[in-house]
Amino acid sequence: MSVKKIPLEALQKIRQLIKDSLVLPDSENHPELRTTLEKDEDIPEPDSLDALGDLFKFASPPEEAIPAPNTEGRWFISVTNPGALFNKLPGLNLKPDFRLITYLYRVPEGGMGITYAVPEALSTTAQLEEALVGTSRDRVPRPEGAPPSLMDVVEGDRSYPSFMIASLLYREFQEFGTLGKQCNWIHHRLISSIPTQVQWKWQGELPKDLSPKVLILPDGRAAVEFFSCRVTAPVSLVRHVDQYPINGYHAKYTSQTVATT
Repeated sequence: MSVKKIPLEALQKIRQLIKDSLVLPDSENHPELRTTLEKDEDIPEPDSLDALGDLFKFASPPEEAIPAPNTEGRWFISVTNPGALFNKLPGLNLKPDFRLITYLYRVPEGGMGITYAVPEALSTTAQLEEALVGTSRDRVPRPEGAPPSLMDVVEGDRSYPSFMIASLLYREFQEFGTLGKQCNWIHHRLISSIPTQVQWKWQGELPKDLSPKVLILPDGRAAVEFFSCRVTAPVSLVRHVDQYPINGYHAKYTSQTVATT
């Protein structure tokens, strides 16, 4: 059994690399409030009854239209390929024949996102759009063949850094595509010591060592521990502990508040 500390600076760089790679186009983060058909200059002027009929054909109901980016609370498929991130991450990769797909939900006050791993054989546009049928704010899309977690299709070299990177990756993907009040992880900053700018109210015993660290057991299981500071209300210090199985990178994730202001 051995423990290895990971330098905070290295961890911060990896997190920034992940964030820089997981970027949505502005047209998906902030879709126009009006659709193209609602802009007068884009509507063809009818010059006959037949042409007027054709005009109505353009305005098909939302459920029959292509699910393009919108702020009307209708889920749509992102054009972004978040799986490309694995070309840059050391020690981790996706299992062969899988790709990552992100679905987005947008309303004027914010939005949500959810990313799945999907077998390439089931990832045609038509198949992915089938998951949009009957969805709503409380009923998220789920494509056919997607495992419970995208982390189920993540492989790696089982090195110390790979487990720490996987823990950051999981949290970034959990919030990828989320906007507004739904955001949480984006407000956390990685730390290796107690910030002294505020007076903390500790919940339980004061941690002795806040440095990021990885434990690998002789049987191949691993555990990751690191701390973060939420810098917006409610300001708090949080301890994250993830336990990895003998094979795979789908951990048991826990986050516990250890101090508040």
